[in-house]
Amino acid sequence: MPLQTTTRIAGLFQKKKAEGRKAFIAYLTGGDPSPDHTASLILALERGGADLIELGVPFSDPIADGPVIQRASERALQAGTTVPKLLTIVRQVRQHSEIPIILFSYLNPLLRYGFERLARDTADAGIDGVLLTDLSVEEAAEPVNRLREYCLDTVFLAAPTSTERRLQLVAEHSSAFVYLVSRTGVTGEQVSLSQAAAPLVNRMRRLTSLPLAVGFGISTPEQVAQVAEIADGVVVGTAIVRRIEKYAGSADLATELESYIKELTAPLRSV
Repeated sequence: MPLQTTTRIAGLFQKKKAEGRKAFIAYLTGGDPSPDHTASLILALERGGADLIELGVPFSDPIADGPVIQRASERALQAGTTVPKLLTIVRQVRQHSEIPIILFSYLNPLLRYGFERLARDTADAGIDGVLLTDLSVEEAAEPVNRLREYCLDTVFLAAPTSTERRLQLVAEHSSAFVYLVSRTGVTGEQVSLSQAAAPLVNRMRRLTSLPLAVGFGISTPEQVAQVAEIADGVVVGTAIVRRIEKYAGSADLATELESYIKELTAPLRSV
């Protein structure tokens, strides 16, 4: 059975369901182009229409990410971004916003930080959940229990190639929602939505009543609209990070990002 949750994330999906709308989930790499920018960029994403933020922890070997997010991680690390700095950023955001925030990370940086300390400090900072991209779901019980002790949601990835047993474990260990990867391979924009997305949604719906969010390769309003027809949430990452990269040196970075998100989320507002 999925774990019960009373976090901001659960409230978000309940609100969207009552409104007959879908959630827009925005990813950005924390500390890109510098830690000083991240809080304002999160607020710009929210003004543009983002409902939930995936705050990426930069990592030196992001094996599941394409070149755009790899470059973002490099910039963030060179700018001195650390887990403690990201927690400070979230505290800054919490002075202005209650938007749900998930810490999106590979396992290594969090193990170095210490899992007990991580659970305590992330909850204290105002983070709502953790998504560990490379934590084996077969070995997730102990980390999940530790995070849940601090009322943090746990989110796991399921892919078109996932076995039925793996999908069952993803459903069991996830709370608030399940993140469905629309295609195999690394992150990056695609010209069309993967045909594997809808069958994966159908497979997972048979196993859980949790909301389902679809990501990987989504970069246009048309693709956002397509995903909204089959899922409860739409995740966009690489396209946002590319926008940040493009305007990183501009004083109008936050304004440009807000405008771009308004374009992407327009189909969700028209429902």
